[in-house]
Amino acid sequence: MNEIMVWGFRWVPPFAQGLVRDLRVRWALEEAGCPYEVRLIDADDRKSTAYLLRQPFGMVPAFEADGRGLFESGAIVYFIATDSTVLMPIDPRERANVLTWMFAALNTVEPPIQNLLDMDLLHDGETWAKLRRPAVVDAVNLRLEALSAWLAGRDYLIHRFTAADILMTTAPRFIRHTDLVAEFPVLDAYVKRCEARPAFQKVLRNQMAEYTRNAPVAA
Repeated sequence: MNEIMVWGFRWVPPFAQGLVRDLRVRWALEEAGCPYEVRLIDADDRKSTAYLLRQPFGMVPAFEADGRGLFESGAIVYFIATDSTVLMPIDPRERANVLTWMFAALNTVEPPIQNLLDMDLLHDGETWAKLRRPAVVDAVNLRLEALSAWLAGRDYLIHRFTAADILMTTAPRFIRHTDLVAEFPVLDAYVKRCEARPAFQKVLRNQMAEYTRNAPVAA
């Protein structure tokens, strides 16, 4: 792939920094060894006709490679992985396993985690959230327990690091404001193992530097 561009936010509030999903795409590109350019947008850009043609929901990431546009982080990571033996095995059965775990990260593990994130950070203090939170935590723990059981004796979801680990690692990061992941030592070690990869450290450092440069000036 040539002429790759990734769209992300120019700035987000501190609670969201390091969690925005363009991080997944940048991580995949770094692991695959693909050079890319980052384009940053703000709130007004999200509503523009030009950007909505790239991302109909006004979210990030948006992605373009050789004039071909994509949106949704999972779809973009999969697209990158299909051209990278680093992120996707050649063997068809192993590729199917990777795809299965990619869907598991997005459809099974992430939704209850996202629900808890929204409840804690967007609705903190509201009566309904206090009443509902214990059941949401139970749902998160159910997923984390199953994931931890699978990872027991494994360094990664399959026998080596793949695109599935990018999606799976970034999901538990959404509840970094809690100690839920730490209660599962196997899972906690897995997340830290993936986060320690040089490609992840590089993209996280770059994304955080962008937020710092573009932080609003206090009145």
